[in-house]
Amino acid sequence: MLQDIEPRVFHNVFQNKQSGPKDLFLAYQGDTVLIREDKDKLWYPSFADFSVSHPHLLQEAQFLFTIDELNYYLVEEEGLDEAPGWIYVSSMRFHAEKKYWRSFAGAIGWQLNRWYGNHRFCSRCRKPLKRSKKERLLYCASCGMTVYPTISPCVIVAVHDRDRLLLTKYANREYRKYALIAGFAEIGESLEQTVRREVMEEVGLRVKNIRYYKSQPWPFTDTLLAGFYAELDGADTIRLDEDELAIGVWLPREEIPEPDNISLTGEMIEAFRRATVSL
Repeated sequence: MLQDIEPRVFHNVFQNKQSGPKDLFLAYQGDTVLIREDKDKLWYPSFADFSVSHPHLLQEAQFLFTIDELNYYLVEEEGLDEAPGWIYVSSMRFHAEKKYWRSFAGAIGWQLNRWYGNHRFCSRCRKPLKRSKKERLLYCASCGMTVYPTISPCVIVAVHDRDRLLLTKYANREYRKYALIAGFAEIGESLEQTVRREVMEEVGLRVKNIRYYKSQPWPFTDTLLAGFYAELDGADTIRLDEDELAIGVWLPREEIPEPDNISLTGEMIEAFRRATVSL
């Protein structure tokens, strides 16, 4: 999955330190990220690459995280793609990059970039928020309001019935491959209650024997995914919520297409397809 970057090690502990020439930085414009134009991989810039044209970046950069011994910073600067050899490419490249540590770094940086951009002012008193030098925190010096990075809990549910798996396709989304039931936890719910509610709301089915599988941070939507397998309880007639889903089908194990391997959804589908998960 995306976060499986071994043998490299992701260190998310916040550090208040000055960037150096060899450190890398991440720069975004909307849903695009700055990379080297002549590389067939996500090649992020170092401060040394822009030392002549943009020497001030070193002082203005925001520390993000470290992978192994390499520090990553966030740079908010217009026109960096005017430098020869550098271009902005779609964030969809994070899904295609074979070296997971490159896509993981870019996606986590993008998540933090959105967080900083979406919380420039205090929601209580409307004064500008400041960045803490002690932790990954925004605070209001006027009223004391504090804001931490947004992380929303979400369930992924693989509903199964003997050798059949319930597969869905989203309505009105660019993603066209098969997926599983998914949804955000609501106020006052346990994750198991979220599983039952989402399955009922999206496909009109009841489930039992809910079993936790694995979790995954999903920076594209600021979520922490929790994967569950759940057995069909009763009738198998699908009543589709057409606002959410375009397709809902039962497929026997031998007819399930091979999924991607970047997501928890893909790993769970593949585990059922290959019968490597104990149910």
